[in-house]
Amino acid sequence: MVLLEFSISPLAEGESVSDYVARSLDLIDKSGLDYQLHAMGTIVEGELGEVLDLMKRCIEAMAADCRRVTCTAKLDYRQGHAGRLQAKVTSVEQKLGRSLGRLPNEPAQ
Repeated sequence: MVLLEFSISPLAEGESVSDYVARSLDLIDKSGLDYQLHAMGTIVEGELGEVLDLMKRCIEAMAADCRRVTCTAKLDYRQGHAGRLQAKVTSVEQKLGRSLGRLPNEPAQ
């Protein structure tokens, strides 16, 4: 299984690109793969071919009407392990003895 973290953005399309990002998230959500959206990108879990194909489709969807697109990606390939999208976070939280990932203005636990 693979964790793929990626971020795709159009260049020269203005300061706010959420309309373009939403296209990718629609594809990701409909893919059936487990994923987590965060402020700077998305992490997807699946087989290597599945996640790479999904990233390619996201790039192509954005490039449909954007002349230039940038993408950053990071892969974590580990044979025989699934469910790492949450397990990696849970492992660190257990070591610290508390939940992490507090949002702004959310009280500390």
